[in-house]
Amino acid sequence: MPKLGNYITGNWIAGDGEGQPLFNAATGEIIAHASTKGLDFAAILDYARTTGNPALRKMTFPERGRMLRALALHLREHLESFYRISYLTGATRADSWIDLEGGIGNLFSYASLRRKFPDQPFCLDGEGLALGKGGTFMGQHVLVPKEGTAIHINAFNFPVWGMLEKIAVNLLAGMPAVVKPATVTSFLTEAVVREIIASGILPPGALQLICGSAGSLLDHVMSQDVITFTGSASTGLQLKAHPRVLAESTPFNMEADSLNCLVLGDDVEPGMPEWDLFIKELRREMTVKAGQKCTAVRRIFVPENKLAEARKALIKAIAQTTIGNPENEKVRMGPLAGQSQRDEVRAQVTKLLASSQLIYGSLDSVELIDGDASRGAFLSPLLLLNEKPFTAEEPHSIEAFGPVSTLMPYKDIDAAVALARKGKGSLCSTIVTADADIARQYTLGAATHHGRILILNNECAKESTGHGSPLPLLVHGGPGRAGGGEEMGGIRGVKHYMQRVAVQGSPSMITHLTQTYQPHAKQTLDEKHPFRKYFEELQVGDTVITHKRTVTEADIVNFANISWDHFYAHTDHTSIEGTLFEKPVAHGYFILSAAAGLFVDAGKGPVMLNYGLEECRFLKPVYAGSTIGVRLTCKEKIAQEKREEKDIPRGIVKWYVDVYDETGESVAIATILTMVQRKP
Repeated sequence: MPKLGNYITGNWIAGDGEGQPLFNAATGEIIAHASTKGLDFAAILDYARTTGNPALRKMTFPERGRMLRALALHLREHLESFYRISYLTGATRADSWIDLEGGIGNLFSYASLRRKFPDQPFCLDGEGLALGKGGTFMGQHVLVPKEGTAIHINAFNFPVWGMLEKIAVNLLAGMPAVVKPATVTSFLTEAVVREIIASGILPPGALQLICGSAGSLLDHVMSQDVITFTGSASTGLQLKAHPRVLAESTPFNMEADSLNCLVLGDDVEPGMPEWDLFIKELRREMTVKAGQKCTAVRRIFVPENKLAEARKALIKAIAQTTIGNPENEKVRMGPLAGQSQRDEVRAQVTKLLASSQLIYGSLDSVELIDGDASRGAFLSPLLLLNEKPFTAEEPHSIEAFGPVSTLMPYKDIDAAVALARKGKGSLCSTIVTADADIARQYTLGAATHHGRILILNNECAKESTGHGSPLPLLVHGGPGRAGGGEEMGGIRGVKHYMQRVAVQGSPSMITHLTQTYQPHAKQTLDEKHPFRKYFEELQVGDTVITHKRTVTEADIVNFANISWDHFYAHTDHTSIEGTLFEKPVAHGYFILSAAAGLFVDAGKGPVMLNYGLEECRFLKPVYAGSTIGVRLTCKEKIAQEKREEKDIPRGIVKWYVDVYDETGESVAIATILTMVQRKP
């Protein structure tokens, strides 16, 4: 039998010995062996830190994002070969779509996030803070990539998505990764990594793979590393308490299995669209990936007066699930990942039966299409009923990681919230309701115990991704039993792999450091107007100080007429008493427009267009007779990519607009954006 490779220190290396056998989940046949015996784990981590990390740290966010996009496009070309291997894990085509194309989708999502970051290897975290009255001392939080490696210890249920959703984030942040997939399905992870390495898209050391035991890997972690773990809470706690992890204060993010719940609002009646959504969602959550999802619904709460009808409808829906060989097109649920996993689920269900009864399915028999129950890891969907959820602890503390859920009644929405909390922390919960008040009451009551809450009704059903689908731009994780960590979450996730440092100094020093202009920093005056400079010629701090203009009553009246903004503070002399103003005040948007008239260079030049307004504050009233001037300063430059070959090369320039009056005080500040042409 073939032995899986470990991709380490730039080479594919097989571990020593025979290794652990890996099985076809549907037939029980051995398909490969996996071993990490003999690997030098210290050298693996050192290679990531000394080779992969420097290469990624030098790249800017846009460069890393384009790298992710290229990788996603490359993997998409090889999907069919991945699908064929995925069947061996017990996944149907639909199951595999979530794992494979969902994982690639994460790469695309994080590639797109490059536009939210500066054209630098690092980024700012929040706004600059003035620390002195004179404007000479300030602070700014800065995020830089950590100098270690991300260590991803993943679960068996999503061998591809589990890897790609994590490395997309650390690679965009500028950190390499060492991936350790769960051994039982690592043959699929290995196939995808082989294609990643063959593509040559990632720099050396950016990604390493170990298939088999983690061995002494954690004995060599350092403070600059980041560990992420997905799996059982018991294993996660053992790893989190590793002496080396504690001694080095190595960041440890855990996402553990949890007893997620779905609540049927007491406003929902049979025949309503929400009733059908409730039944459909539960059937899907019980059977997709044979219930082997950390987000699957384990607890079902329904109003006690609808328990009988819900029970009948659920049983009818679940009974329509065809089970068998995942390669058969008629099959909707395949086997569990392995027979040991099936044995574990049976043992956990037996514990649940101490206080619940089985109302659908069998622990011992299952009707199959094109499958052999004696060889494959097949299991019937199992629906349990517990009629005393407040006194029975088993449904709220024991998880059977398979197609298993427990139906329970509740009296009112406060009781539903209390039952949801009894899970002691979950990854996600869903409330199915057409009543906004019920949705609000449940969500705010249950929010402390869940990482994500889906409010599902007929309005969002068409586009809803469902209860069990973590999304790249939303956090994935949960409090308490769910591990207390967070993954993904868009920009939030990227920051997990970066070190936040508070930098203090003069505005000029902070400007030079961050390449983002800070108020009160030195400005560079040039005879050449900044609008006459190409993108490459502009430097952060380039400034033009304009001529001045006196605002007249006619300006205010004319702007009111042309904008049709006749707000009393601008036009009604009789209504000023008791307001903040001494007399009719100029419109804020007139001040901004007048400022543009002062700083814009009218002739044709490299500035192609006004791209937008990012922020604007009106700080002081401007009355007729006031004289205003503008300081326009290049604040930040962001290179843009050409979408088509014929596109004009260009970038986006952010300008700090400071409008001041005859006293020298600022009356308005804004950040405007222009599209600026690159040199021909």
